[in-house]
Amino acid sequence: METSVKLYSLPFGNVKTYLFALLFVAGNIALPQLCHLVPAGGPTLLPIYFFTLIAAYKYGFKVGLLTAILSPVINHLLFAMPAAAVLPAILIKSGLLVGAAALAARYAKNISLLALLGVVLSYQIIGTAFEWALCGNFFLAVQDFRMGIPGMLIQWFGGYVLLKAIAKNQAYILKQYPLILKLCSHTADTYPQFADVYPKAWDRHPQTINKVFS
Repeated sequence: METSVKLYSLPFGNVKTYLFALLFVAGNIALPQLCHLVPAGGPTLLPIYFFTLIAAYKYGFKVGLLTAILSPVINHLLFAMPAAAVLPAILIKSGLLVGAAALAARYAKNISLLALLGVVLSYQIIGTAFEWALCGNFFLAVQDFRMGIPGMLIQWFGGYVLLKAIAKNQAYILKQYPLILKLCSHTADTYPQFADVYPKAWDRHPQTINKVFS
């Protein structure tokens, strides 16, 4: 299945790049916290990658790269998850995901289940090889394939559904993110040293932000 949609490749010089990255990072912070309420939710559902996929496929390599780097690092600083030992592997996989998603979007020029499947498989297969090289343990390196198939399916089908929803309404993200931002605001209250990570632009300038997303 394919859906024609306008895909972007935003540059670092565009303020939208940082605004979108901030929103997707917020999603990658909130979603893992929800998934960790489920036993083994992290390694099973692979939540840290979901919004990175959306960011790179829809808005390009640079938005995806910012999301891919900041999401694991901020999660580690706030919650010590992912653990420092696996952080390099997650950063590598996140970077591979960004490259694969941006490249697939560039050549497919639409939202395609086949393209998204290729993205998920390619970053996981190549990323697993890197992880094996890093840890020297094949059984540990293939953990995502042993436990994370549900998460890969969520990335594949859930990513397709969310990208279609965004395609139908450019303001879709803004309608979904107040809850995420509220969750992050609660996190900032708990960890005041990181309060600046969650700006309150939504509350202060909703019309301006809405114009950016139009």
